[in-house]
Amino acid sequence: MAAEASFQELMQRVRNRDQAAAAELVQRYERHVRRAVRFQLVDPRLRRVFDSMDVCQSVLATFFKRAAAGQYQLEHADQLIHLLVRMACNKVAGQARKQRAQRRDVARVEHASFLAGEQTGPDREPGELMAQRELVARFRERLSDEEWRLVSERADGRGWAEIAADVGGTPEGLRKRLSRAVERAERQLNLSESSDV
Repeated sequence: MAAEASFQELMQRVRNRDQAAAAELVQRYERHVRRAVRFQLVDPRLRRVFDSMDVCQSVLATFFKRAAAGQYQLEHADQLIHLLVRMACNKVAGQARKQRAQRRDVARVEHASFLAGEQTGPDREPGELMAQRELVARFRERLSDEEWRLVSERADGRGWAEIAADVGGTPEGLRKRLSRAVERAERQLNLSESSDV
């Protein structure tokens, strides 16, 4: 009963656009969203376009916006988890359909374009901004300057061959280096899958 009351209080604060409540919600429930997304991202072509962090940020941004508008009446944490996971699965499925419909070479699509529609404009809620900034800052702290440069270059839509020509090394070597760095940062942030999740 106390847990339900605590959850209701958290949700009320989120509806009131309390940034501390948004941060607490992200801390409590983000791992469930990321885990669900990783299970959905089985196609390596899709994983080259976006990863679980992209989808998670997009889901949370949508959730905070709709929660502030009073669209959700959630009574306990399991309902929230179910909602966030369903939203994440829908976003992945939508992106997969979009990629197939446009018959694109997903390796050439800009990594950051997935969130472009939801991360611009005056409608952004304080909770979304704060959650995104905090996650990016925590992630950034765990990468070297060279690794962060690779993240930035990929977010700008540059291909591995183009990046390798600038920084040296092979395209595959750089791709693997960034992949290992992201996995390391996820482990350090407790974002990687674990048996207790």
